[in-house]
Amino acid sequence: MTHVKTTAPPVPPSVLRRSGRLALALAGCLTIGSAVGAAAVSVAGAAPPQVLGGLTAKPDATQPVANPVGAEADVTSLTAPEQHTVRIFERASPSVVFITRLSQSRMSLNATAQPSGTGSGFIWDDAGHIVTNYHVVKGASGAKVTLADRTTWKAELVGAAPDRDIAVLKIEAPTSRLRPLPRGSSGKLLVGQHVYAIGNPFGLDHTLSTGVISGLDRQIKSMTGRPITGAIQTDAAINPGNSGGPLLDSAGRLIGINTAIYSPSGASAGIGFAVPADAVNRVVPQLVRNGRYERPAIGVSIADARRVKEKGVLIMEVSPGTGAATAGLKGTQRDPKTGEIELGDIIVGLDGSTIENDGDLFEALDDRSVGDEVTLTIKRDGKREKVKVELGSR
Repeated sequence: MTHVKTTAPPVPPSVLRRSGRLALALAGCLTIGSAVGAAAVSVAGAAPPQVLGGLTAKPDATQPVANPVGAEADVTSLTAPEQHTVRIFERASPSVVFITRLSQSRMSLNATAQPSGTGSGFIWDDAGHIVTNYHVVKGASGAKVTLADRTTWKAELVGAAPDRDIAVLKIEAPTSRLRPLPRGSSGKLLVGQHVYAIGNPFGLDHTLSTGVISGLDRQIKSMTGRPITGAIQTDAAINPGNSGGPLLDSAGRLIGINTAIYSPSGASAGIGFAVPADAVNRVVPQLVRNGRYERPAIGVSIADARRVKEKGVLIMEVSPGTGAATAGLKGTQRDPKTGEIELGDIIVGLDGSTIENDGDLFEALDDRSVGDEVTLTIKRDGKREKVKVELGSR
């Protein structure tokens, strides 16, 4: 891929001020979640990366400063907490990118892809992998990524995990232009600790909002309808356009991907959610390596056991050749002689965790990997039994 480099003349401050006002005026129009819809698309197989459109790199300017005002200000006049916040922003913002989603109009004779949505993302590694939300790029015919130095690159879709609202893009930028974001863990977070949300919502400059962790182990719904478990709730403002940007701890490490807000108006109302870093650290390496996320599965189709006045998950069918079949789990079937329905096994526990519905089962499987052996507690003919099952992929 060839990167075409041009140099733009300096932009006068008055123009920047006008551009800023224009961006604010358009903010209500540039939304992500409402623009992308709610249908699910999965990435199947480990096919080579597909090119999203045929864009050429078009740099807009060179060497912007992440914090141009702060760079000239007397930082020593700030309080210690303010200085710490400034340092986190200046270290992390070069890792945050602006993503433009492109689509081609079906009603137009113009074959050129047009911008149809925007979002944020961050640099994963020095190979050019960019992590963002799946809903930012869902349904795109093309995408482009603008780095902190304002150079713009065409993007390839490496893979996506719609159930986790995670997608990985790739750009062919030189290593010298890439600054991967330090990664942390979400396993030992505490309610009340400070967090920092960085985004690049309009491609003009980075934004920072601060807050605290308001809650842990929240459950939000992905675009496929499957729950995302372990989500981080924060009061740091997460506005449309910031989706896909990083949520950082006080050491500037990734602890989540900003993904959703809870607000009737569509603007931040103090309740934002982030996909936890531990899920990101499990999913992204698989997407980079295989182009898809192998979700651990027992090998059964299920139904809510409340339909038969039981607590748990009713097994409807057992897939041949799976760990469930090897373990001898039984599905629901009809007696060929009497025509009566014979209920299958009901899963009521997994490795000691109580399973009352399919959400509990999905959550219990979230922390497992393909090839792990789990112990299921099942209810069969009114009696409880324990069965060991090796997890496969789905």
